[in-house]
Amino acid sequence: MTTQSNAVPQPLESQRNAPAALSATRPLYWSIRRELWEHRTVYLAPLAAAAVVMFGFLISLIRLPHRMPAILALSPEKQREALVGPYEVAAGLIMGTAFIVGFYYCLDALYAERRDRSILFWKSLPVSDLTTVLSKASIPVILQLLTVAITVATQWIMLLLSTAVLVASGANVSSLWTQLSLFQMSLMLLYHLLTVHVLWYAPIYCWLLLVSAWSRRAVFVWAFLPPLAICVLEKLAFNTSHFVALLKYRFTGGPEAVTMTASGGFATINPMTHLTPGAFLISPGLWSGLALAAVFLAAAVRLRRYREPI
Repeated sequence: MTTQSNAVPQPLESQRNAPAALSATRPLYWSIRRELWEHRTVYLAPLAAAAVVMFGFLISLIRLPHRMPAILALSPEKQREALVGPYEVAAGLIMGTAFIVGFYYCLDALYAERRDRSILFWKSLPVSDLTTVLSKASIPVILQLLTVAITVATQWIMLLLSTAVLVASGANVSSLWTQLSLFQMSLMLLYHLLTVHVLWYAPIYCWLLLVSAWSRRAVFVWAFLPPLAICVLEKLAFNTSHFVALLKYRFTGGPEAVTMTASGGFATINPMTHLTPGAFLISPGLWSGLALAAVFLAAAVRLRRYREPI
């Protein structure tokens, strides 16, 4: 005869091995990865711009050995302009491409999911509207970091190819390496993109996300119509152009863009002595813009919560 055991039953093995709760940042991480998977233009467009730069630069290398004697006969300032010019053009083209891609991405980010009705699927997942909007707002930041990496790699390839061509032709390469300080140029590029294209342009990107969440059609028109209406009303009512000046100040990059222009570009700035991050961080324009960006983001989150597919 057997007796039943009075021992308390132990927890089931499946209960002991239950998965831990997801980290608070895990949904945001995968949401960002989803955006990168779905929008390959974010990294393909800067790469395409770099490819165009390299193609043009390879053609110019044919004439470089013949141009070097004339360049070396110039004054040091003119030598710097001649040698550094292609590298600044490369940085400007890649940066401009990244800005345009970020602009159109934000304008389409929340509008596209309502247009193709995929918002119904994404809302069924355990991902909040705040996480979704923040993941989309972070793409311009990631885009600028990719721009730095692509631009620096492109400039170093350009320098190495120029050196190889000059060495093969027996020309002097010391002036090329003396005039080009790619380390300082890379620091300046990183600083410029983080301050201007990330922090200073934050209200622009967030305004585009707000329009993308609100508009039912003609999203591009609605992005420009309210600022244009304010400019026209101010001119008609008060005969002033303060809002136009404010928009121009915001789009041209603010105080850091003025510093670069006055110093003659990336190559002539010593990041350790000429840049003033302290003055930039305490500027009223920066913090008022970030506060406005936060308001736009909050409004975009609320709109996504209640907007239906188009």
